[in-house]
Amino acid sequence: MTNKLKHSPVSSKLPVMMHGADYNPDQWQHDPAVLEEDIRLMKLAGCNVMSVGIFAWSALEPEEGRFEFGWFDRLLDTFAENGIFAWLATPSGARPAWMSEKYPEVLRTGANRVRNLHGLRHNHCYSSPVYREKVRIMNTSLAERYSSHPAVVGWHISNEYGGECHCGYCQDAFREWLKERYGTLDALNAAWWATFWSHTYTSWEQVESPAPHGETMVHGHNLDWRRFVTHQTTDFCRAEIAPLKAANPDLPSTTNLMDLFYDLDYRELAKAIDVISWDAYPMWHKEASDVGMATWFAFNHDIFRTLKGKPFLLMESTPSLTNWQPISKLKRPGMHRLSSLQAVAHGSDSVQYFQWRKSRGSSEKFHGAVVDHVGHEHTRVFRDVAELGQELASLGELVGTGVPAETAILFDWDNRWAVNDAQGPRNGGLRYEETVVQHYRALWEQGVPVDVIGSDDSLDGYKLLLLPMAYLLRQDAGERIEAFVRAGGTVAMTYWSGVVDEHDLCRLDGFPGPLRKAAGVWAEEIEGLHDGESNLAVMKPGNPLGLEGSYHIHEICELIHTEGAQSLAEYAEDFYAGRPVLTANNFGEGKVYYLAARVSDPSFYEAYYGALVREAGVRRALDAELPTGVTAQLRSDGERDYVFLLNFSGAASEVRLQEKGLTFLDSGEAANDTISLPVNGAVLLRRNVRG
Repeated sequence: MTNKLKHSPVSSKLPVMMHGADYNPDQWQHDPAVLEEDIRLMKLAGCNVMSVGIFAWSALEPEEGRFEFGWFDRLLDTFAENGIFAWLATPSGARPAWMSEKYPEVLRTGANRVRNLHGLRHNHCYSSPVYREKVRIMNTSLAERYSSHPAVVGWHISNEYGGECHCGYCQDAFREWLKERYGTLDALNAAWWATFWSHTYTSWEQVESPAPHGETMVHGHNLDWRRFVTHQTTDFCRAEIAPLKAANPDLPSTTNLMDLFYDLDYRELAKAIDVISWDAYPMWHKEASDVGMATWFAFNHDIFRTLKGKPFLLMESTPSLTNWQPISKLKRPGMHRLSSLQAVAHGSDSVQYFQWRKSRGSSEKFHGAVVDHVGHEHTRVFRDVAELGQELASLGELVGTGVPAETAILFDWDNRWAVNDAQGPRNGGLRYEETVVQHYRALWEQGVPVDVIGSDDSLDGYKLLLLPMAYLLRQDAGERIEAFVRAGGTVAMTYWSGVVDEHDLCRLDGFPGPLRKAAGVWAEEIEGLHDGESNLAVMKPGNPLGLEGSYHIHEICELIHTEGAQSLAEYAEDFYAGRPVLTANNFGEGKVYYLAARVSDPSFYEAYYGALVREAGVRRALDAELPTGVTAQLRSDGERDYVFLLNFSGAASEVRLQEKGLTFLDSGEAANDTISLPVNGAVLLRRNVRG
């Protein structure tokens, strides 16, 4: 956690809320009038920054060694003349056909060991010496030409990194990575439990990446391959950045990340870049209420803010619809503003779109854009964007402000990989990600600011820490959490925690492993329930949390023994009726709560975390009873708080304030006791920081 609440703007050239889009003028070189019209429309929409050159390699280097920068010169010069800025992209996300033809090694090899044909995006090998050299030449050329250009605010490195390669270069790199990690084959075999099915390795050359026609059942192997893919991708990203920094070390770099992306550990990739940015594409209006979708994307915003403990950028969103989701649903009136301000509320210093102008052909020709195929400003979407641009221009005082979270939730990529590889207790779906967000939602609904941290992150400054399904929990991480509790922190953990170590090897000292003593419980068995099966958690009268009644349980029941912990609730049914299902253990100056089953009733999480927030003294964004579907989010510079009231309920709503001193951010007028929120409404408030 960072205690700093005011950060420098992402760029001193543009110390305001960034508002813009991905722009692809390379697709319109045949019609110069488009650029002239686009500049007029950008100004009209209040757009001050564009991401350019993302897939422009063919336009920049149409033949090997022949560069065409004239059109790019004119573009950036025109931007500068008109007060528009650029995130300048490196074009490595898609290579030109001439390169694939001449150097087939740049193309990826699949897990089936078959080399891909030319096409798609990111269809290249991160280990290929040829591809790395071609990227170095291109990036060096861009850096030497544009790193001091007045329109350039930073580097947009590639685009949505992802995927893996299994070619010979990557196999060699994987083995070298393993040698550095383990040193000897004996250590590797021990970490992977390679005696299983007689899979012991006797030479490094025998080690290969997981393959559908080869090895997939050694979980330590699978886990290390995923870690290696992250390592190799991050190394490639650093190699991309090196010539850019050599030309101008002060120009910041970013790469656009994706919604809870599975294949890469973003905490590692984040170390290679200066600024976090990501692409958010919620599927709004699937249900009468957008609360579920809003919670999922709020969780993502909080992850990306926490990666560096400072504001991030919303690099891509759609101003209308997508063309690749199952249903292309239009944003209802108010939703563009609401969803954009949600990002700002959670720490974004930008709202940017894919895309500025709709492509005329190929796979994204029907993806939403600020400028539709009709090519003018007289559309509903353009008006929405222009109105938001005007509002963002008035929010300059928020730029650089932080989110003062006193609550954190643990979410590790290697844990999610290990959970999903576990082969039990529910191969029909352990639902790790959904479970984490289910616990997070109870805090979101109560307007509690939350950081989403990893096992290596500091716990300083937090009062409440959530550990949902912390299955893979390293010894050192467990010891830091134990120290957090001993010093007065509160931990809320669940079933299926502390089960394996960093090699995905089961612990032999009893679950929850390194937290068994702090939790005061021993988890003996875990049962997966069939779909349709259920049990009940019955709260014990007079329990210290004040919870009453019973709550339905589904999918997972863990059988635990108390070892000093107090039982707060018991199972009602099956052969383990009467055994504890929720416990509390005083440890040092703090306390650990342990939930042994998956509760299906949302009301339980609301009551449970409401009690823990009160007990731990966690600060909420706003002293108010928030109606269902309405959340309060908080940004602060340490002197002034900025409170966002966001209505995702699908209906008009009201919030009755229980505190004084709030003013409307837009007018400066004092807020009334009751604030009305229309459907898809958002209200921004300001107050002096409370002492």
